[in-house]
Amino acid sequence: MSPITPCLWFDGQAEEAAEFWTSIFPDSRVDAVNRSASDTPGGEKGSVITVEFTLRGQRFVGLNGGPDFRFSEAISFMIDCADQAEVDRYWDALTAGGGEPGPCGWLKDRFGLSWQVIPRRLIELTQDTRNPAGAERAMQAMLQMGKIDVAELERAYNAA
Repeated sequence: MSPITPCLWFDGQAEEAAEFWTSIFPDSRVDAVNRSASDTPGGEKGSVITVEFTLRGQRFVGLNGGPDFRFSEAISFMIDCADQAEVDRYWDALTAGGGEPGPCGWLKDRFGLSWQVIPRRLIELTQDTRNPAGAERAMQAMLQMGKIDVAELERAYNAA
């Protein structure tokens, strides 16, 4: 087990979420599905209580704990995308089936978990100390976007 493993609370959807996410990300798999030895607030004896899974090399646990807690934007997962094609692929996959697009590269998937789909180029352009005016223009362009558009960021960065 990893020294620190994020545990995500679900109301009976841990296995479905793990299967969904592992189908989207490379180097991902469901490692174990564990069933409850007795009735719990999250389910009956024999029901799935935890799911251990790995996304892009990062281990997680999904816990079917019941309806008491929901995800919020206070926690999100950032996806490091090499290019626009990766941004498009992850954005489309994670918003499919009931996900919701949000501002500035953020979205919620159908389970209500927040993700930030971030192309590396966004960081390069907005953190460029050699061209602070271009970095500011790129940042202002990003603030107007839902899904990040790398070509539009570069146009803003290069505008005079």
